[in-house]
Amino acid sequence: MEARFGPAGQCDEARAQKMKTTLQYLDFIKEQGLSAFEYQCGRGVMIREDTARLVGDKAKKLHIALSVHAPYYISLASLEEEKRIKSVNAYILDSARAVDWMGGDRIVVHPGGLNKRSREEALAVAQDTLRMAQQVLDENGLAHIHICPETMGKVSQLGDLGEVIAMCREQERFFPCIDFGHMNARTQGGMRKKEHFSALLDRLQQELGWERVSRMHVHFSKIEYAAAGEVRHLTFSDTRYGPDYEPLMELFAQRGMSPTVICESAGTQCADAMSMQAYYRAQRGRWN
Repeated sequence: MEARFGPAGQCDEARAQKMKTTLQYLDFIKEQGLSAFEYQCGRGVMIREDTARLVGDKAKKLHIALSVHAPYYISLASLEEEKRIKSVNAYILDSARAVDWMGGDRIVVHPGGLNKRSREEALAVAQDTLRMAQQVLDENGLAHIHICPETMGKVSQLGDLGEVIAMCREQERFFPCIDFGHMNARTQGGMRKKEHFSALLDRLQQELGWERVSRMHVHFSKIEYAAAGEVRHLTFSDTRYGPDYEPLMELFAQRGMSPTVICESAGTQCADAMSMQAYYRAQRGRWN
């Protein structure tokens, strides 16, 4: 089984062609030779069931794996119990329903801020929120949906590597979403060399096991950063900030991993996803 690659949201090239529907965009993704797509619900889950099922039927015919990015409003460690409950009963549950209608099984979740708590306190509250979320999914017939907590790009946010691992250890159905651009930003360029990527994958496998890590969810883009972490997403043409994708693709091929790799470049996400896929396949040919 090989890795899947695809874009998050609609790329500039598709916008220039004035594509008005996700169904048209799925055809475009397939024409590029890609096999994954992350549907964006960052501003809320607004897709209707009938539309989502049409999207799912189309993606199935084209062999495109679908995931959903849950709303940015989620705050797993909120000081307000009402906001935590809304994060579960609205945003996470609605995202899970949407991806299920589409025939997918992964939702990506931003953990949110620390909310004036210590990192340890915020993590404990977030873990409790995620346990609540999984129970709600189970009660609504969505036990097969994988919640994917994401590593975050700003130092002030919950979601460093250790925290995402701790969240995923709460439930074997949780998959890590490792955003390597975010990791590079929050570590001030700490993902420069192959050994940096290798050490990260080693830690994930040691703490979460091969089964989940080999099929983990990945976000990748080059990201400008400052002292506080992430500033903005860039394209693969950037030569200053990184990270470079080649060392990671080599490791995926060498280790026989089959993650879903979603490109979040600023407008060039399809072209950049194609670059990663081509390099990965070339490396895979060397190691298989």
